[in-house]
Amino acid sequence: MDSSPSDSEPAPSVFISYSERPNGAVATVSISNPTRLNSLNLRVYDAFVDAISSLAKNPKLRCVVVTGSPCTKGEAFVGGADIVEMSQLPNAEAGREFITGTHRVCQAMRDLSVPVIARINGHALGAGLLVAGAADLKIASSKATFGMPEVKRGVPSTVESALLPGQIGEGRARRLLILGDVISATTAESWGLVDRVVEPTELDQAVEEWVEQLLEAGPRALAGQKRLMKVWEQVSIHQAIEAGIWEFGRAFEGEGMKSEGRRMMSAFLERNKEKKVKSKL
Repeated sequence: MDSSPSDSEPAPSVFISYSERPNGAVATVSISNPTRLNSLNLRVYDAFVDAISSLAKNPKLRCVVVTGSPCTKGEAFVGGADIVEMSQLPNAEAGREFITGTHRVCQAMRDLSVPVIARINGHALGAGLLVAGAADLKIASSKATFGMPEVKRGVPSTVESALLPGQIGEGRARRLLILGDVISATTAESWGLVDRVVEPTELDQAVEEWVEQLLEAGPRALAGQKRLMKVWEQVSIHQAIEAGIWEFGRAFEGEGMKSEGRRMMSAFLERNKEKKVKSKL
């Protein structure tokens, strides 16, 4: 996916790059549809899901950053679903197949066992807002915009739009979905659509700060946390608590230091002990 195509092949729609770290690998997945603000179409859907599937097989993977590639005009994370392609859908079944692609992209991100950071470098509209929302952590450029303008294009907002009332409240979700409003990055942050907003020149450094924090955490603990948060969306509070108790126990599976919980807690206590000794010198 990150190799150069021949003249007869279509340009890649998804690029993967790796950063090897002392305690694992970090992958960046860049969506590329430069003449259409990185909008999603059937080819991009397939390429993105294939990219995430390949990353899931990498045992060294600790974190994934999803972002938009440079565009011909303006900056975009994902400008939406491809209107040109949608305008040519021949029937209802084709429409359902197309929009299922957005769901597949979001589900692939949510199912990935490692944390996903959305690096929102520009417009995140329609499907783009949903892709950003599927990430575990969301950091945006101050120049990014957010919206669900589908009703202004003759279709309802669907698939992972169903999560918006739970994420930002019913009133705000209705404003986005029914009015088709586009909001600023600072408003998106105040609503809880994104976790942090920084100036465009500070975006990479801010993402790196979060990556470094994730690399300090236990990989099994992070995977367990992602599993739990998905469960919490679907079950009662009693079931959520029970699932958490079971997941907590998994941290102590294995003998001795094979247990991630036991190993990391022991290391934490040892570091504290060393600090106390040094402070007395």
